[in-house]
Amino acid sequence: MKKRNKLVIMTTALIFFAGISMAWAGNIVIKGSTTVLPVAQKVAEAYMKENPDVSISISGGGSGNGIKAIIDGTTDIANSSRFIKDNEVQLAVTKGFYPVPFAVAYDCIVPVVHPSNTVKDLTLDQLKAIYKGEIKNWNQVGGPSQPIVVISRDTSSGTYEVWEEKVLKKERVYPGALLQASNGAVAQAVAKNKNAVGYVGVGYINDDLKPVTVNGVVGSAETTLNGSFPISRPLYMFTNKWPMDDIAKFINYVQHPEKGQKLVKDAGFVPLY
Repeated sequence: MKKRNKLVIMTTALIFFAGISMAWAGNIVIKGSTTVLPVAQKVAEAYMKENPDVSISISGGGSGNGIKAIIDGTTDIANSSRFIKDNEVQLAVTKGFYPVPFAVAYDCIVPVVHPSNTVKDLTLDQLKAIYKGEIKNWNQVGGPSQPIVVISRDTSSGTYEVWEEKVLKKERVYPGALLQASNGAVAQAVAKNKNAVGYVGVGYINDDLKPVTVNGVVGSAETTLNGSFPISRPLYMFTNKWPMDDIAKFINYVQHPEKGQKLVKDAGFVPLY
């Protein structure tokens, strides 16, 4: 977390003191992570109210697709719930693109079950065993005698890649898992199945889901920032090269403590400050 915090401080300082001013108004295209999507939507709505001559279009599709779009030059901003990979940087450079990261929020990935499930806590080892298909019944982890229905994100998802790294320890989810294309789809699938387990960004937790603690730690803003919750991460917006004009002003707005960062909190995520 200290390394990521340092990145946030450096990036924020650079963009606030860059002194870039808008030369003209226009359109901004944003693509990528469904985790970052609620943040982007809230901030874009507020930004366009203050800047009616700017139009912002936003779509999801996953972090991998967002970064692919910045590499292909088909988006101005790529939302991502993970950091860009070395091979993606190399591919971008060969095409003449230079992705620049801006941390915009923090998030924790919370395991969720149906509200009727009696399970309240799972260890990282138990989660790994469930997602590898080694634990198949809820009674093996103190729950009811019912088969576990495993819900996971698809492999283009930054949320999946963080889960794969921090929970599965670079091993793959077992083939019987039901893959979903977004946080919202995971939330709906778990809400409709009393035997399901899934994982979503903290901003997607609602009354239809029961969040589960991990190693006895609740996923929250406090535990995300202090590093005690074991499945947490920064969220990013990437631009091609150092942003200018409308794109620079929008990134400034997202990171502004009294503007975008208040909307980050409203969206259910953890502000940078």
